[in-house]
Amino acid sequence: MTGLKRLVRRNEFNRVYKNGKSVADRILVLYYLPNGNNDTRVGFTVGKKVGKAVTRNRYKRILREICRLNSKIIKGGYDCVLIARPAIVREDYEKVEKSFLRLYRKAGLVQKERKKDEAPGNSSN
Repeated sequence: MTGLKRLVRRNEFNRVYKNGKSVADRILVLYYLPNGNNDTRVGFTVGKKVGKAVTRNRYKRILREICRLNSKIIKGGYDCVLIARPAIVREDYEKVEKSFLRLYRKAGLVQKERKKDEAPGNSSN
């Protein structure tokens, strides 16, 4: 993936909701739609059912950090919207990250992961 950018405009979010596909679990919902370029753009939604502004902003920061740390394994060329469900407040960072990775794998948006002992360009004989 060449870059990870943000969705910020309402019409961008609405286009993904209307035309995209979705996968979900009890913590997160992921909407995704091919965007026709190499960059993946991600938007975040944390509704008022999750909590007051401080809590909602905290979970948006957590989701942004999870995206940043996992950006190398996410396929390019998609617009994605991550929606936090109210159950997110009962979970720790590791469970939120596992949920994120599970949804991206389920959607087919994770590149092939290289084994730790395998060097790039080397093949087993």
